[in-house]
Amino acid sequence: MSAQTIYDRRWWTLLVLSVALLTISLDNTILNVALPTIERELDASSGQLQWIVDSYTLVFAGLLLTMGALGDRFSRRGALVAGLIIFGGASLASAFAESANMLIASRALMGIGGALIMPTTLSILTNVFPAEERPKAIGIWAAVAGIGVGIGPASGGWLLEQFDWTAVFLINVPIVVAALLATPKLVPDSKDPKQSRLDPVGAVTSTAGLGILTAAIIQAPEWGWTDGRILAGFAAAAVILAGFVAWELRSSSPMLDVRLFRVRRFSGASVSIALVFFALFGAIYFLTQYLQGVLDYTPFEAGVRMLPVAGGLILGGPLSAKLSVRFGTRNVVAVGLGVVATALYLLSGANADSGYSLVAWSLVMLGFGMGATMAPATESIMSSVPLNHAGVGSAMNDTVRMVGGTLGVAILGSLLSSSYGADMEPAVKSLPEPAADAASDSLGHASVIADGIGGGAGRALSSAAETAFTTAMGSTLTVAAATALAGALVALVVLPGQSRERAEKHALAGAELEPARA
Repeated sequence: MSAQTIYDRRWWTLLVLSVALLTISLDNTILNVALPTIERELDASSGQLQWIVDSYTLVFAGLLLTMGALGDRFSRRGALVAGLIIFGGASLASAFAESANMLIASRALMGIGGALIMPTTLSILTNVFPAEERPKAIGIWAAVAGIGVGIGPASGGWLLEQFDWTAVFLINVPIVVAALLATPKLVPDSKDPKQSRLDPVGAVTSTAGLGILTAAIIQAPEWGWTDGRILAGFAAAAVILAGFVAWELRSSSPMLDVRLFRVRRFSGASVSIALVFFALFGAIYFLTQYLQGVLDYTPFEAGVRMLPVAGGLILGGPLSAKLSVRFGTRNVVAVGLGVVATALYLLSGANADSGYSLVAWSLVMLGFGMGATMAPATESIMSSVPLNHAGVGSAMNDTVRMVGGTLGVAILGSLLSSSYGADMEPAVKSLPEPAADAASDSLGHASVIADGIGGGAGRALSSAAETAFTTAMGSTLTVAAATALAGALVALVVLPGQSRERAEKHALAGAELEPARA
């Protein structure tokens, strides 16, 4: 494929990459609404249900850096095709799983496919678009990534109402097939022309370290953050990742040049992206429960009412490219995180009587702030990395997203659970111990217990549970808002000003080699 042909087809290339990316983004949230049905149909325990979600996250996060490096070394388009095939095949296997353990295994395979697809889409995009168009293209890419997360609950709810739980996996297959058919003609190949040596030690240590870290984050809310196994997991991850850093510093052909973290555009943007996904995944985790458990919407109705976040992302992502040119990445990212903090603070005022309008406006603001943050921060990370190593840069961007989102659900979910349980103590003290424990565990369990009791006592318990949940959600979202605000301050302090940013980009552009294309 000639350079002129690649340039002429660049927007079609972006469309194909966006379709592939949408599949991965949808999978982050589309499964959530199907979990109660899967629990019944496959007789899954609570632990198995958790690992149906987390086996994907664990494998995905652990392999991102390694898969990004392999794409750089051998073939980015080849990595994309392999990832699509694995992801599509594993989705099909998930739909036909006959037990919870089979579904956990097939979800882990989906994680391998996702780890190949997601960094590859951004690295190919970075190599296809010229520097002056790259921020706009990355803005669209970031919007698609966020939109997939936003429309996932609505898509899952609609599929459940029309079909059954297998549809949330089967929907991936036609999307994957469409992307595979379009890839050979519309997606050019590229790789690192230097043909750097493989770094097996870096691959093993990064995969092990990130995998153990993700597993500890996932299990911490259930086992307790001070549990010996969790502390041992964090310690092991820290030791292994420190070993990874030490090895990469002395390696003649490192998988990830850790000196990049000295570049303020890289490190500051990475922190910003981690914090915005911390807020996003935490907010979606709370709101899907609030809309169904407190405002009494069906899964589909609740999913539809999450769509304003996608609308905000559609506005914020592409617009942020123009704003960054005029005002600089630092200012746009800081303001974006400030908008996210404001939206979360407004959401903290939601209760059983506030209705949906407060949620809708807050979600629009949340989406806009996220789009304004993600797009320029992603472009800042990718413009800090030579084009030859775009796959690793993209994988780093995706890793901080995944770890930030996992931390958001784990930490904020743990805070909400603790606060809810404490507030429920007066309401459940007269119940038998098993019923009291269940009602104090979650809003959903409290509703089941209240329905079983019936009458005035049941209504009182249900009302107490709703009040306890909204109170806990409010205090937890206040913490999330403070975290996003801290991120805005980090962006202002760490990210370089506009003049220095332009100088750094110009210096890197002069050092880049033109990537090999086939």
